[in-house]
Amino acid sequence: MARNVRVYQESFPIRGVFRISRGSRTTIEPIVVEIGEAGALGRGEAIASPRYETVAVALEQAHSLIPRLAEGLDRQALRQALPAGAARNAIDCALWDLEAKRSGQPVWRLADLPEPGPLTTAFTLSIDTPEAMAAAARDNAHRPLLKLKLAGDDEDLPRVQAVREHAPFSTLIVDANEAWTPEIYQTMVAGLVDCGVAMIEQPFPADADGALADLPRPIPLCADESCHTSADLPRLRGRYDLINIKLDKTGGLTEALALREAARAQGFGIMVGCMLATSLAMAPATLVAQGAEYVDLDGPLLLARDREPRLLITDSEIAPLDPELWG
Repeated sequence: MARNVRVYQESFPIRGVFRISRGSRTTIEPIVVEIGEAGALGRGEAIASPRYETVAVALEQAHSLIPRLAEGLDRQALRQALPAGAARNAIDCALWDLEAKRSGQPVWRLADLPEPGPLTTAFTLSIDTPEAMAAAARDNAHRPLLKLKLAGDDEDLPRVQAVREHAPFSTLIVDANEAWTPEIYQTMVAGLVDCGVAMIEQPFPADADGALADLPRPIPLCADESCHTSADLPRLRGRYDLINIKLDKTGGLTEALALREAARAQGFGIMVGCMLATSLAMAPATLVAQGAEYVDLDGPLLLARDREPRLLITDSEIAPLDPELWG
C-alpha cells in the first residue's frame, strides 16, 4: 500500500518580538511533513534557519522526496538522500512517529531508550536594553534556568548584571550567537564569572572559533552553530566543553541520538536546544534531552499560541510526551 505524503508550511505568532544578535522576528514558519500509511499518521516539524538554509530550499528538498516516501523510503535511506537540515529533520521525525503509531509502541521503546521522565527547560530572554531585560528577569525569577541572548555590544555585561540582580536564584547561561570577538570575550569573562554565569554558548563565529583553543575557559563553553552532526566533533575538542544538539541541525532524531552518543564518548557535555518552534518540534527533542546537562526546549513558551495537542509545560517543567502529539 502506498503512503500518503503531505508537505506544507504554517505560521505561528511569537509573543512580542524575539531578538538575537542576527536580527528579530515576530512569527515562525514551520515546515510540517505528514506521512500516512495503513490508517496511521506520522508527523514531523522543522524550522529552516536563515543562518544555515532558506525556507524555499528546505521545502524543495522535502517536496522532492514525496515520491520516494510514498514508495516506502526509510530512515536509513533518508540519511543518504538529504543533507542534515530542516527537511530531513521533519521527514525523519515523521517516520519515527509513523512507526510508533503503526506499531503501538512509543518511540523511546523503538529506539531502545530508557523511559523518559520530566525535564526542566531554560527560559530565554531575548536581547533588549538592560532595563527591559531586568524587568523580564523579575517576571521570570521563579524559573530555575534563564538563558540570556547577547548582542556583542557594550551593553552585554550590564544586561547580565541586571538579570542577575533581579533573578538572584536562577542559574544563568548566556548565548552570543557568534556575536563576540576574542577581545570582547576577554573583556567580558571576568564579569560573567562574578555574575555566576554557568555556561557561555557560541561566543565566536563558527569559522573563527579556533581562537578558543588559546583562550582560558573559566566558564564552560558550548558549541551551537559550530556543531551540526557527529562529523563536527573532532575539530571541537579543546575549544568547547559542551555541544548544543538541535534536531534542525542534525537532520532529525536519528542523527541527534548518534551525535549524543558520540559526544558523550568524546567527553563533551550535552545541551539540547531548539529553534523557535511549536510543541511538535520539541517532542522528539525531549528524548535526546534525557540526562542532558542543559535543556533549552522553551520554544512553545515564547509563542502567542501553540498547536494542539501540545507539550504540557508547567512553569519550566516539561511533562513526558503525550503520544497524541508525537511518538
